[in-house]
Amino acid sequence: MNCSARAADNLALEEVAPGVLVYAGTHAEANPANIGAVANAGVIVGEAALAVIDTGGSLAFGHRLRESIRALTSLPIRYVINTHVHPDHIFGNAAFAPDDPEFVGHHKLPRAMAERGPHYQRSFERLVGRGFEGSRLVSPTVTVVDTIELDLGNRILRLEAHPSAHTDNDLSVLDVQTGTLFAGDLVFLERTPVIDGDLKGWLALIDAWRGLAAARVVPGHGPATAPWPRALAEQERYFRVLLVGVREVIGRGGTIREATRSVGQEERDRWLLFEDNHPRNVTATFTELEWE
Repeated sequence: MNCSARAADNLALEEVAPGVLVYAGTHAEANPANIGAVANAGVIVGEAALAVIDTGGSLAFGHRLRESIRALTSLPIRYVINTHVHPDHIFGNAAFAPDDPEFVGHHKLPRAMAERGPHYQRSFERLVGRGFEGSRLVSPTVTVVDTIELDLGNRILRLEAHPSAHTDNDLSVLDVQTGTLFAGDLVFLERTPVIDGDLKGWLALIDAWRGLAAARVVPGHGPATAPWPRALAEQERYFRVLLVGVREVIGRGGTIREATRSVGQEERDRWLLFEDNHPRNVTATFTELEWE
């Protein structure tokens, strides 16, 4: 199935494996020009139906994604899966409401949406502007506590709800047929990772994931796909720099301010959006480790 879509009015959907298509988001913060489409989004096509994985940062982008899918196939959109609560992954959900899919997420996602939704709404209204008009949250109708499998018609998706790592509501999706792992923001490439959960939990997941039988990964941010498990290496190195550096500052009685000025500065040229995200990572790590 050669599904690459590059028509003038459609999104560029890259076929990274048979029946697996990815839109690669831009390396930027949400703004009017990108209508919040800064995260990767995916489509997996089975014999009877398809699933959409993450829907972008606005209703406008969600509509573009849906129209691009409809230009490729008329199969029913049975599932819309959100990998976590961050606004650049979820605000396109409502564009798929006419398809009457099941909306699927981590069992902690509904609570996170309820708690953070108003803030995310205000933030993206400010960042995206008119391109955000009409955007709203759509909560899961199916939640995952441990693992579940979804069948698209001779195509099984294995969904796993993870302990706290990038967030406390991370969900991954493995297309069993092709060994393609949609990791959401549990994998960042090129762009500085963001810690909004638990650094040690994230490192534990990376250790566990080395044994996962996958061929490739679709990261939450970065290129459409990368080899597995090699894609974990840069992110793990960065996290261990944070862990060692922050522990050293805490061990000598230093402050968060000292840590943000000194820890991990050698990583600056390795990551995009470093100034936007690295200081908050140091702060989150300091808070996590301060009383260990």
